[in-house]
Amino acid sequence: MSDKTKILVVDDDEHIAELISLYLVREGYDTQEAYTGLSAVETFESYQPALILLDIMLPGIDGYEVCKRIRKTSNVPIIMLTAKGETFDKVLGLELGADDYVVKPFEPKELIARVKAVLRRYETKEEKPEESNVLHFENLEINMNNYTVTYHGKELSFPPKEFELLYFLAKRPGQVFTRDQLLDKIWGYEYIGDTRTVDVHIKRIREKFEDNEPWGVKTVWGVGYKFEVK
Repeated sequence: MSDKTKILVVDDDEHIAELISLYLVREGYDTQEAYTGLSAVETFESYQPALILLDIMLPGIDGYEVCKRIRKTSNVPIIMLTAKGETFDKVLGLELGADDYVVKPFEPKELIARVKAVLRRYETKEEKPEESNVLHFENLEINMNNYTVTYHGKELSFPPKEFELLYFLAKRPGQVFTRDQLLDKIWGYEYIGDTRTVDVHIKRIREKFEDNEPWGVKTVWGVGYKFEVK
């Protein structure tokens, strides 16, 4: 079995998929290709890639739905490929758990750089866990080692980006961050102009907790958000 890093390339245009695979193989990666949404999910399960390049416009189920299904069982890094470029598409992809996106047409060097950057960020998260990665508050434990949130003794379901946003704020109680700062810190690159995705994630985080706790994510009007502990 190859010890090369495995990447799943998903695109309904077989020529584009083969071209992307060619670039990746030249960089030393192992690749497999899928051309429909359903085959992408099936190939992911059998191939177990370290990263997925996922086109949005696919026959059958689209890239958004593929992303949602994979996120139910895996935190594998996903880079969305889109020919659209509208703000809504980018925001929705990130909200569903994508780690980055690349707009077509793209330069091979840009794509390879994005792949390497996302893999680096993911590998950093997978490094040896430390006890300092576990945060404790009244009725709440946030564990970065295994991406779990335990509330009143019960483990809650948290998508990766919601978890990372909560953990980032909770680790710095009282410190205020703008939406742009949070996008940069959580998604790993500047994502100027699409700050609505932060508001959506904050809303979903708040819905998981009761209002009367002595802690919580608070809005600082005109600035951004902070994790406040009374």
